[in-house]
Amino acid sequence: MSQVNSLSKSEELINLENNHGAHNYHPLPVVLDKGEGVYVWDVEKKIYFDFLSAYSAVNQGHCHPRIVNALTEQAKKLTLTSRAFYNSQLGEYEKYITNYFGFDKVLPMNTGAEAVETALKLARKWAYEVKGIEHNLAKIIVCEGNFHGRTTTIISFSNDTDARDNFGPYTPGFTRIPYDDLDALREALEDKNIAAMLVEPIQGEAGVYTPNDNYISKAAAMCKEKNVLFMADEVQTGIARTGSLLAVCGNCNCEGHCEKQETYTRPDVLILGKALSGGAYPVSAVLADDAVMNVIQPGQHGSTFGGNPIAAAVAVEALEVVKDEKLAQNARKLGDLFRTEMKRIIGKTDLISRVRGKGLLNAIIINDHPSSTTAWEICVALKDNGLLAKPTHGNIIRFAPPLVITEEQLLACVAIIEKTILEFNKPI
Repeated sequence: MSQVNSLSKSEELINLENNHGAHNYHPLPVVLDKGEGVYVWDVEKKIYFDFLSAYSAVNQGHCHPRIVNALTEQAKKLTLTSRAFYNSQLGEYEKYITNYFGFDKVLPMNTGAEAVETALKLARKWAYEVKGIEHNLAKIIVCEGNFHGRTTTIISFSNDTDARDNFGPYTPGFTRIPYDDLDALREALEDKNIAAMLVEPIQGEAGVYTPNDNYISKAAAMCKEKNVLFMADEVQTGIARTGSLLAVCGNCNCEGHCEKQETYTRPDVLILGKALSGGAYPVSAVLADDAVMNVIQPGQHGSTFGGNPIAAAVAVEALEVVKDEKLAQNARKLGDLFRTEMKRIIGKTDLISRVRGKGLLNAIIINDHPSSTTAWEICVALKDNGLLAKPTHGNIIRFAPPLVITEEQLLACVAIIEKTILEFNKPI
């Protein structure tokens, strides 16, 4: 028998990717073929719990029937017109999403990185035309450990060497400060050329780095005092992931537009993506009020696919699902349970040093050096035991299941994690 014929279907498909695709990702060795709710199946029909949710893009669960139906029905009718013409879905979507989140205007894009780039351009144009900063001198405050995408401009203010090194020259105009450091922010805001602050309410890619409870609200207040735009990147933390509709909602138990909640820190610019479509289609959005958004005029920014009919139909249904199925509330309740269970497991082993997170965006810190392979090996063992997760920053494992998960399913996943951790025998 030839070597090719002795390979499994998964091995064949992995080889195809390795041989014909760019090596810009390092996936776990599993080839997925089907998804439903919290479950995915590989090409050999083995079932797994998905504990990554496509980096929080499938908050509503894999192949949610309502979202799939919205996509397919619209795809049968009209897929793309470009923005050279109006289409029958976009205006309805724009009205819906601006009401849902409480802003005057939305600028529709496709990916999270595109939405961040849009926000950066918006902030600069506002700085020159409204705030009065001298041309080409505007600066935007960003935080160390940030992850806002991998475009040339965004990596220019990243301190992730894998994303940044050897991609220069870099785009100027950014002031980087430590995350969760109000003193550093106060000092940076003394620069009269600061136009905006761009921040993640929780740094997901950095390992679910969760700041102090008052960091976001105080940072926003400090920005407002200096007439600086506060821009919240909620591409990963938004759409109910952290137990509220938005992470900037604080601790409110919201179901939809929550502007009136006392704990709500309202950003000047809100950046959304990922779960805005339930993972069914690339949809992102930048929301702001007229005083900011109206600096953008025809021809100054756009996207052929941004605001296309499929995206509009899918996003409305995806947001409806979040509200109707009370996914924020489920994330809040089960997130508390998950962290309690992880702390119980930590009490049994020195392999994990701590758990952190909010809602159903959590991470465990492996008690080993970030350059070690321990977290990767644990994720491979978790896969073998029927649960898919992925390490980040070397010794951190992120856990983020679809928000449709039930308590029974969550506890089954906790059992898999406990079994895997307690049986893992690599010396620490």
